[in-house]
Amino acid sequence: MSEPPRFDRGHTDDLMSFLAASPTPYHAVANTAERLEKAGFRQVAETDAWEGTTGGKYVLRGGAIVAWFVPEGAAPHTPFRIIGAHTDSPNLRVKPRPDTGAHGFRQVAVEIYGGPLLNSWLDRDLGLAGRLSLRDGSTRLVNVDRPLLRVPQLAIHLDRSVSSEGLKLDKQRHLQPIWGLGDDVRDGDLIAFLEEESGLAPGEVTGWDLMTHSVEAPSYLGRDQEFVVGPRMDNLLSLHAGAGALASAAARENLPYIPVLAGFDHEENGSQSDTGADGPLLGGVLERSVFARGGSYEDRARAFAGTVCLSSDTGHAVHPNYAERHDPTHHPRVNGGPILKVNVNNRYATDGSGRAVFAAACEKAGVPFQTFVSNNSMPCGTTIGPITAARHGIKTVDIGVAILSMHSARELCGDRDPFLLANALVAFLEG
Repeated sequence: MSEPPRFDRGHTDDLMSFLAASPTPYHAVANTAERLEKAGFRQVAETDAWEGTTGGKYVLRGGAIVAWFVPEGAAPHTPFRIIGAHTDSPNLRVKPRPDTGAHGFRQVAVEIYGGPLLNSWLDRDLGLAGRLSLRDGSTRLVNVDRPLLRVPQLAIHLDRSVSSEGLKLDKQRHLQPIWGLGDDVRDGDLIAFLEEESGLAPGEVTGWDLMTHSVEAPSYLGRDQEFVVGPRMDNLLSLHAGAGALASAAARENLPYIPVLAGFDHEENGSQSDTGADGPLLGGVLERSVFARGGSYEDRARAFAGTVCLSSDTGHAVHPNYAERHDPTHHPRVNGGPILKVNVNNRYATDGSGRAVFAAACEKAGVPFQTFVSNNSMPCGTTIGPITAARHGIKTVDIGVAILSMHSARELCGDRDPFLLANALVAFLEG
């Protein structure tokens, strides 16, 4: 008999608040850490010696977070149950020399991050957020969450070919946002503006990681408000659900596994960084947890052999206007429950035994699930799943929530799917 659901539509309300408050990976992990702190988790520094104490802990590194809960009496060889997600989303990011302009407009020089739907960034009110590195070696988060920039589209009167040939954008020439008027463009203007916004002294900022975001708030949509629209669902939806599931699992006694949440940066451009899934962060945290509890290399090997990771990322719901782009026998629907992603060429890490693990979790939670397989004629995307499986030698299963408009500045999911995913994740972590 399935347990009653732990999360309901209030979880979706909270997701929208989380999306709005997390315009960058740095804000996303800070907000995740704040939520875990309220659940009793405490930050540990990678530079400190770790003790084998029980309870909830987390590590922050840039735009990544790894959090875990050690139950009372957990042996060094206790396996892990991991929820993997990523914190980054495709967008426009500020270049090292950001101040530019032409013909009386002051502009910000940006670089394309990941694979955004470029047209979705046109004629949209944009804010600016990210991380400032200060002269004293510290960092400061900044978020100008108001209409500050805009990438104006060319009027149809000046390009009649749009109607017949479609919109064609040059990534270098056509996507530089405007943010003011004036011919006197000076190096340092943007950073000086952000210093003032942040209450910092002039010249205090010596480095920055900045990106644009839509300032339009997430909202419900539809006749019966059965949709949610908002930014960065790929993949903050999974990070948010994972944090809620981890906090819920940590409140239970006699856990047979050590539940873990890993939120990585840089998934959208290959995961190869010190904060990406192809880096050493997760493996280092798991190993140190084993050794801090008095474990040996043999204990580490035993723990990893029994570990399972759910790589949770958004996937493609069947599109009513482009159904032929999907596999004809696999049409995941919005609000149909989380999806299991399968690809025999290992673009996803799921195999039959992994499917059984996820099916058992969904059955325990009373949550329906669907299966996604790409159309054979279409290239298949990938996730952190295969990377995690290969790098750490642990069983990994690719899952997620089916959405529309993936990689748009504003994506769409069902109002029920976020909490259905969270309930399935709780059941998975609890074993």
